[in-house]
Amino acid sequence: MSRTLLIERRMIPQYQGMSQETPCVAVCMIDPRSNLCLGCGRTLPEIARWHRMARAERLALMATLPQRMADAGLPPADHNRS
Repeated sequence: MSRTLLIERRMIPQYQGMSQETPCVAVCMIDPRSNLCLGCGRTLPEIARWHRMARAERLALMATLPQRMADAGLPPADHNRS
């Protein structure tokens, strides 16, 4: 994740209380075929419990997201948007 994106997230009100360790790119739409978020690749249950996950669990899940999205035929999340 780019430093630019982290700075931009701090300026957006809904991100102010959010951990920097998140794959969220504020594109929150669930693909009905794969049940994955089109923005980050997480499932609704993963999104719902994200704040309760241990840091190691979040990082491990984040490491799987690019391949998960590729396997589902979804375009990769753009974590470097400006």
